[in-house]
Amino acid sequence: MGEDVRLRAVVALAQAMASAHTPRETWRAAALGARDALGGSFAALSMWERDLGRLKVLVNAGARAPGEEEFPDSETYPVHQFCEITEFLHERWAGGGEPNAWVETAEEREAPGGPGYAALRGRVAALRRRGRGCCVVAPIVMHGRAWGELYVARPVGAPVFDRHDADFATVLASVVAAGIAQTERLEEVRRLAFTDPLTGLANRRAVDMRLDEAVERFLADGTVVSLVVCDLNGLKRVNDTHGHAVGDRLLERFGSVLSYCGAMLPGALAARLGGDEFCLVSVGPEADEVVAAADELCVRAGDLELGEGVACGVASTGDPIGPVRSARRLFRLADAAQYRAKAARSPKPVVAGRDGTVIALADHPPAPSRDRRSFRDAPPDPAVLSELPAPPAVDTARAVDAPGGAGAVPDAGAERGADEAEGPEGAAGRERG
Repeated sequence: MGEDVRLRAVVALAQAMASAHTPRETWRAAALGARDALGGSFAALSMWERDLGRLKVLVNAGARAPGEEEFPDSETYPVHQFCEITEFLHERWAGGGEPNAWVETAEEREAPGGPGYAALRGRVAALRRRGRGCCVVAPIVMHGRAWGELYVARPVGAPVFDRHDADFATVLASVVAAGIAQTERLEEVRRLAFTDPLTGLANRRAVDMRLDEAVERFLADGTVVSLVVCDLNGLKRVNDTHGHAVGDRLLERFGSVLSYCGAMLPGALAARLGGDEFCLVSVGPEADEVVAAADELCVRAGDLELGEGVACGVASTGDPIGPVRSARRLFRLADAAQYRAKAARSPKPVVAGRDGTVIALADHPPAPSRDRRSFRDAPPDPAVLSELPAPPAVDTARAVDAPGGAGAVPDAGAERGADEAEGPEGAAGRERG
């Protein structure tokens, strides 16, 4: 293979990895690029899981043998079976050498002995078992440590890899290492951008993206989209009485409870919106399933030490909540339901469309000067109001006819004032949001 051809192959590999958007796309691009560059029929990328003492196959690309999956979940090999990565290669690096690639064939031969021969026998057996004639294996090194290996094979009858191929494979492995390192850095940035650092849950940015996509899907094919918004009661009291470290632990424990209950809804996103506010985004499960998960959340939150339960509101396109043309509308409904649950000290979730006051409250939000959530500040959407029944008359000069009374709609100032006394936006718990 000419130098120009190999140079173009290196450039193509680097470009393919640079254009990948996910780790899996990066792995596939690495394996396919190396396969094509070396004229192989199959390639695999494996990672050394040091803590578990095994090589984990990340991707199998090209002509796969029966039973080989492109992205296997559990294809692993103990390193003592393929121990070059920990034995003679490491000794070679310690002596000042480079982590060079090597070639293996499926041909019979006498045992040479020495470190690593058990691994070579494992390679030979694997080649024969899968109908391959030879392979070249190149270690992938990142940050001065073995990260994994690049494996390229040819079928029986094809020319055997030579020393020049092994040297070229070493170069390709370096390109792959650079591409993987870049992907890992981007993934870390992505993780930081979309993760709440205290609880490890998703953050508001992640919720907004997921909910926008979910509502688009609902508008396209009617997939049920549900949002559970909840407010952890009593955080300010815990912070004031026991200190912020204890308040943080309460938030972390509730985050774990939310994650547990979210697992009842396949694919649900559990998130912390900020301060003591959390949510679940569910796409697919029916409204009753979401309400059941919210019920369980309320029960488990009530059992948390030092906590005072949770105020939980649910809005689902599977319930009669009127037109939902944007994520913002669903958020306003869910938050109005949560607001109602907070005001009524409800031990169970309040569900939009099943509570006579929630839609009216969402359509006539409290005055911006007294409200703490920006998505309630905007005036009601006239297009939405035109398609909904006229809301009941509300006397906003009074709190409620009877505290917690059925059908009562809370006054913006009175009940929100009680809520803010417990934990205002500027309280320490919210500052961490």
